[in-house]
Amino acid sequence: GSKSPIERLSDREFEVFQLLGQGRTTHQIAQQLHLSPKTIDVHRAHIKEKLGIGNVTELVSYAVRWLEAKSAGNGA
Repeated sequence: GSKSPIERLSDREFEVFQLLGQGRTTHQIAQQLHLSPKTIDVHRAHIKEKLGIGNVTELVSYAVRWLEAKSAGNGA
């Protein structure tokens, strides 16, 4: 029903989403997660589709804002 779009992401997609929000490049994410850059591109495409985002720039911007909001609301 009223799931947040972020909650629709798989665990791996969520991990990629967070790393994008931290400013990581496709290659950096691929290295960190021990995956190929092509696999990261596929995850990114799925994330954009699930969140209804048109391009990578919007996706990164959304991820950054989401991480900022999460850390601001998380007193720790």
